[in-house]
Amino acid sequence: MAGVELRQLRYFVAVAEELNFGRAAERLLIAGPSLSQQIKALERDLGVRLFDRDRRSVSLTPAGAALLPHTRALLERADDLQRRAGRLSGSESVRLGYVNWLPADLVARTSAVAQLHIDAWIAPSHTQAARVADGSLDLAVCWVRTDELEQRGLQARLIGADRLYAVTTGDDTGDVLAQDTVVLLDDDTTSWSSWNDYAEQLADDTGARSVRITDGGITGPAFFDHVRRSGRPVINSPKGQTTPLPPDLVQRPVVAPEVYWPWFLVWRGSEDRAAVRAVVDALCDGDGVGDLGIHAPGAWRPDGAPPRQ
Repeated sequence: MAGVELRQLRYFVAVAEELNFGRAAERLLIAGPSLSQQIKALERDLGVRLFDRDRRSVSLTPAGAALLPHTRALLERADDLQRRAGRLSGSESVRLGYVNWLPADLVARTSAVAQLHIDAWIAPSHTQAARVADGSLDLAVCWVRTDELEQRGLQARLIGADRLYAVTTGDDTGDVLAQDTVVLLDDDTTSWSSWNDYAEQLADDTGARSVRITDGGITGPAFFDHVRRSGRPVINSPKGQTTPLPPDLVQRPVVAPEVYWPWFLVWRGSEDRAAVRAVVDALCDGDGVGDLGIHAPGAWRPDGAPPRQ
């Protein structure tokens, strides 16, 4: 037991939540083989098997399921210890999670008010919002609906936006009407719940064609394969916006309407820590946010999102 590290326990929780070593490794920003080795080392040190795994599936063993809530509680206590130590040192740490987008001037705007720790667990929007609600994060940059904020006791303010484009074969890089595009919806709601909600509403509002998939091809090489098989341009998700395109594919601006994905800064409604509130103010007040194009005539954004404040 002496060899167990907090890092390994965080890995255990990530795999338990994803039930997929590849997704957990991507979320933790480590290589898949390294994650597998760390889990095996943890199992060896604990003296129990945490997961049953084969080539097609991963599941918690009874021992893993029994230890998971205790592990989460231990990690929460460790995070609380770190926050208390920060307060005693006069440099309180604020833990921020995100999906794939952060303000370019994040550090410059917050360095004077708090010691900001960017969490390494890159997770979907609904997961990051849940982590803020349960206290494992202080803040998160993600997309949330108003009803989700109310259910979880959270508050949010608009902090950024991505204009989404479509990807297609051929040489035409001109505008494409939203009604002439495809949006993909993945059956894996653990990873793609937020995107599916967004894409379904986009299809309903614009006439874009929705296509259900089962291979995780919202991003990555599988996404490019879907584009090649599609007879229409396929709208790229926020996670794929900065990925270089293969030479046989091009991007096209989506118009009528222009399609935007909003990013919100989310925090607990009961939050009373001055450092967290100071980071919220530093990132959301003044001229740092601006209009972002998302409220312009001809722009589309999903309903049910928090209002701009």
